[in-house]
Formats: sequence, structure tokens, C-alpha cells
Amino acid sequence: MKYQQISYEALFDFTKSVFEKMGCSISHADLAAKVLVAADLRGIDSHGVARLSGYIRLWEAGRINPTPNLRIIHETPSTAVVDGDAGLGLVVAPYAMQVAIDKAHNVGTGWVSVQNSNHFGIAGYHAMMALEHDMIGMAMTNASALVAPTFSTERMLGTNPIAVSIPAGEEPPFVADFATTTAANGKLELLQKKNADAPLGWVQDEFGVDSVDANILKKGGSLLPLGSDREHGSHKGYALGSIVDIFSAVLSGASYGPWAPPFPAYVPMPENMPGKGLGHFLGAMRIDAFRPATAFKAHMDNWIKRFRSAKTSEGHEHVLIPGDPERLIAEQRSKKGIPIQDIVVNDLKSIANKMGLSF
Repeated sequence: MKYQQISYEALFDFTKSVFEKMGCSISHADLAAKVLVAADLRGIDSHGVARLSGYIRLWEAGRINPTPNLRIIHETPSTAVVDGDAGLGLVVAPYAMQVAIDKAHNVGTGWVSVQNSNHFGIAGYHAMMALEHDMIGMAMTNASALVAPTFSTERMLGTNPIAVSIPAGEEPPFVADFATTTAANGKLELLQKKNADAPLGWVQDEFGVDSVDANILKKGGSLLPLGSDREHGSHKGYALGSIVDIFSAVLSGASYGPWAPPFPAYVPMPENMPGKGLGHFLGAMRIDAFRPATAFKAHMDNWIKRFRSAKTSEGHEHVLIPGDPERLIAEQRSKKGIPIQDIVVNDLKSIANKMGLSF
């Protein structure tokens, strides 16, 4: 597989221009590009510019509103429900997270559930918005149904990621950002582009038999919950994915479970959808609502240092803290550029030609 090194700035400028061509305001295009390219910068290539054509197809299908009227439709001092007006999740989620942060400033914590949205990029971006405010951030979202519950062959849940960001003092923040499946669908899509097999335990066929076919979802198969099978704890991944679905969609009034809108625009919308669009759930907790922030962050430093110094198993140099790999990749890619697969570069060039842009 061949790659081309492209600077963050070049990717950002092009992506912003695409969103502007879709009809987004300059501020919304700027924000959407920041969120999307943050995935490439942090090494989560499956959720970055490789998905740009998918957003365009949703817009062409009339499923993305480039000029949404984002609004709070229900709230208390510490909670809110936001209607995303079918806008880009890349824009809707930061808006909702800011509502959560504002509420946390006022009363200690803020919790926001979102309806009528779309794919929101990497969950970690939204959770990390809380860090600069000395807050713990949380973000999660439901997604189109590709995952079979334990003991099932039917797709009922999305990959439903969870992100939690926790500030520290001298140490980098703790940032956990993970799908509740063994692997995110974007990882499968990258394997498809490489014409490579999937590792055993990622997917099953239409009969519930383990498969290594990276294209199995196109043949009636499904992704597996975190843990892969009952013996390895898939019931726990199934439970985590269900929690995300309920918090994000049942709580907000979005569509949930098998009715969640599919990301591919060519897939028909489910019938009898019980809610509006995709749902998200975002939260912010002010540290000093629990203890002085300086004391907490000093102890987070201690926690991180102790875990880094934990004895390692053979063949491993050190224990990683959640967020370490992405942070190190971001530092490297900021200096050397972002490696983009040739097939993705060609896709971006096609987008440029289609929209009258240069890339």
C-alpha cells in the first residue's frame, strides 16, 4: 500500500473548502474541518478525510443540512437536549459539548443528549474540549447498525464509541477513545482498500460463524461486540454498546438500535424510525466540584507515573496510558505530514474535480 505525505494545513484547507462548497458557513466549515482532520492527525485514519466523500454523498442525498439551526429543545440547570437539525455531526457535537461545559461552569456538571444529528467524527475531539477548562469530558454516539449482540446474527447496534478525557498537571491528559466493538467499521474499510483479511474475532458471517472476510458486511455479516464471543466477554461489549445507544438516542429522541440512520447514503433508511437522526451524549464535570483541581491533577500525575512504571511483560518496553499513541502520532505528523493512502488521495482528487477545487 502506497502513501503520500500531506501537511495538516493542506488537508485542513482542502477539507474546509469542501464543506464551504456544500453550503456550510465559514465558521461551520472551519469547525467541521478541524474535527475531521483531527482524526488523521491523531492516527485514526478510518475517521478522517477517508470519510469526506461519505459526508458529501449524505449531503447530496438530502440527509445533511449544511445550514442547521442548532437549538436546545429541553433543559434544566445541568442537562439539555439539543436538536441538531440534520446538521453535520462534526458541527453539532462541539455545539452540544460547549453547552455541557457552560452548564458545568455554572453548576458543577453538564450533560447533553443530542437528536437529529449525523456522524460526528472521533469522539475524543469532543471529550477533549473539556480539558482546557479543568474539566473531565465525556462523549459518545450511536451509529448505524452493523453489530450483532451476543448470541445473535442480526445487526442491532452501531460501533457506538465512548471517549473520556481527564486532565493532569505535568503529565499529558488521559484520553480514552474506543469503539464498543472489537474493531470499528472504518478499520474494516481500510482493510478492504488494502485487499487484506480481517483478524479473527472482528466479524461473523450471516450465520454467526467467525470470518476473516473484510467484505463480510456486504454479504449479510456483522461486526462483533468488544470481546468477540461469550467466552471472551462479548456480553460486556454488547452491554457497553447498548448503554451508548440508550444514552445517545433513547434519552434524546434520536433513532436507536436497528433504526439508526446508516452512514452510507446508498443504504435505504430503516422503516418506522422511532426518532430523529443519530444521537450523541456529551458531558463535562468540573474537577473542583469534587476536590481542588490542583490536588486532583497532582494525583493524576502520580497515577500516570505509577502506571507508566508498572512491570512489563516480555517483549514490551513500557505500559501505555490511554491517549499516548494518538498524542505521539499527532506530534510526529504535525512535523512530518500525514500519510494518506494513494486510494484516498485519488478519492480527494475526484472530490476536487467534482467541486471545482484543486488538491
